[in-house]
Amino acid sequence: MQGEFNVVGEAGSGEEALERIHELSPQIVVLDLAMPGMDGLTTMRRIMESYPHIKVLVVTQHSDRAYLLPALQAGACGYILKSSSVEDIISALHSVYLGKVFLDPSVAGVVLEDYRQRNSPSNENREDILSEREHEVLRLCAWGFTSREIGEQLVINTKTVDSHKSRLMVKLGLRSRAELVAYAFKRGVLPEVKVTR
Repeated sequence: MQGEFNVVGEAGSGEEALERIHELSPQIVVLDLAMPGMDGLTTMRRIMESYPHIKVLVVTQHSDRAYLLPALQAGACGYILKSSSVEDIISALHSVYLGKVFLDPSVAGVVLEDYRQRNSPSNENREDILSEREHEVLRLCAWGFTSREIGEQLVINTKTVDSHKSRLMVKLGLRSRAELVAYAFKRGVLPEVKVTR
């Protein structure tokens, strides 16, 4: 990179990124959300699980909430667009290194709007904006099925299940599976009974 930042390794896929992180122990990982093999969000979750001390800066072409909010929920410390100047990316790296959160100015409004929606009285009825498939994934997630099990039941692959899950979480303003289950009970998606599988 520039200045005091040194590139210690590169990777072409999520799987390779995890291998290089294990080998090189970097302080910051610059991550693209669109990668072959394991996608960027899954890769970030794996990084956070195994190396919670590592700071992740997302550099991506995606500026919409369907990518931004799940990335922040997964643990990203910064989010900047590929169209940004080199100087801006360096600035983002400095901020992340110092323990600050960096958001590209063009996406900061998305976070503000998400905050407003979470605190809006109309928040209660947002499930009507879910697609039929997202409703199915919501119900099965709330029951406790894994992404693999949901994929088997709906005859879709695990990555597609995770994509539906991320989108419905963003649409409903949910941050965790616990919130999803509580929401499902509250809205009558599930009866309040204990289920044994």
